[in-house]
Amino acid sequence: MLLQFGVAALRAGNTAARTREHTGVMAQKLGLEGISASFTLDSVTVSVKEPEGWLTAAREIGPPGINVWRIGELERLADGAGATPEPRDIAAKLAAIQSTPPQYSRALLALAIAAASAGFAFLNGAAVPEMLAAAVGGGIGQTLRSVLVHRSYNQYGVAALAAVAASGAYVLAAALASRAGLPFAHYPAGFIASVLFLVPGFPLIAALFDMLQNQTTAAVGRLAQGMMLLACVALGLSIVIAAGGVDIARQPPPELVYPLKIALRAVASFIAACAFAMLFNSPPRAVLAVGLVALVANPLRLILIDVGLMPAPAAFVAALLIAAAAVLLEHRFKLPRPAMVVPAIVIMVPGIYAFETIVLFNRGQVLEALQAAALCGFVIGALAMGLAAARFFQPK
Repeated sequence: MLLQFGVAALRAGNTAARTREHTGVMAQKLGLEGISASFTLDSVTVSVKEPEGWLTAAREIGPPGINVWRIGELERLADGAGATPEPRDIAAKLAAIQSTPPQYSRALLALAIAAASAGFAFLNGAAVPEMLAAAVGGGIGQTLRSVLVHRSYNQYGVAALAAVAASGAYVLAAALASRAGLPFAHYPAGFIASVLFLVPGFPLIAALFDMLQNQTTAAVGRLAQGMMLLACVALGLSIVIAAGGVDIARQPPPELVYPLKIALRAVASFIAACAFAMLFNSPPRAVLAVGLVALVANPLRLILIDVGLMPAPAAFVAALLIAAAAVLLEHRFKLPRPAMVVPAIVIMVPGIYAFETIVLFNRGQVLEALQAAALCGFVIGALAMGLAAARFFQPK
């Protein structure tokens, strides 16, 4: 029972720290006093103390994914089980949770990612033509990824192929639009935005969160997974850059009145967070809450950067705000916390610096690559520490 619970939680993308915490809660309610559990990226081992000695069982996790609805239901099952639950009832509920299909269709997710890519393009400094081309690329890339994932292709190959499809579609759409007379003065911003939906933001943040919670084995495995996915996406980008002669040197964003810029940033953040909430299978009633939290937190982060705060401290403040808001919403409206935290945090992961790191290394620009890598690492670390610090707001 505990083994099945741990496997289901980690396969849905939960952190090892939270999985250990809720496995312990489940064990206590089942009357198991002596329990030891070990979690890695690909396996779960649980030992239970019996009168005649220790009983140990292990199971492989299988291909991991991100399903925050399932994470929320599993945590609710552990926290909401009665004082002496029947193992048969828990097993039936576990089976029902794991067999529930995704809540959003493939076409709807493609449209959501297209809208998110347009929002990312604006946040990166693009104008309307680049936003439209990024939407085309993001929608096509997400469609290909969902088809390949459904057919159980290797996740790293899927990431590389989806990156080629998304960025290639952007290049093609931009070429056709340029022939029609549309200007592309901020081409690199849209090009990078078309693949930002492939950034493994949650695995990277979860790895650092587990590291902060002393779950080192799981953290190292998840970090390796995130870095490999990032490298595969960057490989796909590099292929398109080389084939299409794309220059990724960033340019100044369009000039806008500052109040208008803040308002548009809020709208773009809302759209991107809602799209990721759908991609991560958040409950429909949580999607709007996610968007509203991101609508406040991400523009606040950007305002702090505009007034001179470094990106990492600004990210820490935004992550702390998101996690604290999620705790309050969880207890007031019974919305699962992971469903609100994950999508809002992921849109703040500096994917553009992560991709620049690998592309610049490939070009031999080592100093610039190290600068981009350091900035990316500091921001991701700050996001993880903001989430960890928010646990102080959690009611006992």
